Amino acid sequence: MITSFTEENYLKSIYHLSPDEGTAVNTNAIAESLNTKAASVTDMLKKLAEKEFINYIKYQGVTLTPLGRERALNIIRKHRLWEVFLVEKLNFKWDEVHDLAEELEHIHSDLLINRLDEFLEFPKTDPHGDPIPDKHGKFNVPELIPISKLKNETLGIISGVREHSPLFLKYLEKTGLVLGQEIKIKEQIEFDGSFIISIKENDIMISREVAKNLLIAI
Repeated sequence: MITSFTEENYLKSIYHLSPDEGTAVNTNAIAESLNTKAASVTDMLKKLAEKEFINYIKYQGVTLTPLGRERALNIIRKHRLWEVFLVEKLNFKWDEVHDLAEELEHIHSDLLINRLDEFLEFPKTDPHGDPIPDKHGKFNVPELIPISKLKNETLGIISGVREHSPLFLKYLEKTGLVLGQEIKIKEQIEFDGSFIISIKENDIMISREVAKNLLIAI
C-alpha cells in the first residue's frame, strides 16, 4: 500500500512520540511535533485508522498497529541510511543532512534502499548515533546516558545526541564534542547545573542543556 508524504510523516512522528508500543500518543503532541493544527491531525488520524496503520479512539490517543509500526520503521531506516550516505560518500557535515534525508526518505523503492544498505556495508548507526533498523525492522538500542545523569570522574565515549538541530550540532563540532570522542566528567556546578568536562586533557564547560542532550557510552 502506497502512503503519501504526509501520512509517512505522521507515522514517523507517532513512533518517535511513543516511548513504547502500548503507550498512546495524544493529538496535541502530534500537532506540536508536526507544527500543524489539532483539527488537521484529527482528520489525518481518521484516514490512517481506515488504512489500519493506527488504533485511534477519540480523546484517548493513538497507537501504531503492527502494520503502522512496520511502515514507520521503514521510513526511519531510509532516513538514517540516507544520512550515512550523505556524510560518508558525499562529504556533507552531520548538521547538514537532516532536511535532505527528510526528502529522500519518501522514495518508494525497497530495492534501492536494500542496495544502499549493502553499498554502505550495513551500518548500525547514523551520523548522530541513532540506530538503523534492518530490512526486517530489527535494531539494537545502545545503552547511552546523558552527561547530566553521570557522576564526577566518569569516563565515557560520546555516542549520540538527543537534539538534532543544525545549531546544536554546529556547536558540538566547534567545541570538539563529536561522536567517538572520549570525555571525563570533572564537576557539576551547583549554581546553574553546568558541567566541567575534560577532552584530551583540556577542560571545557558545557551548559545544563548541552549536558542533557549529549549521550555517552560508558
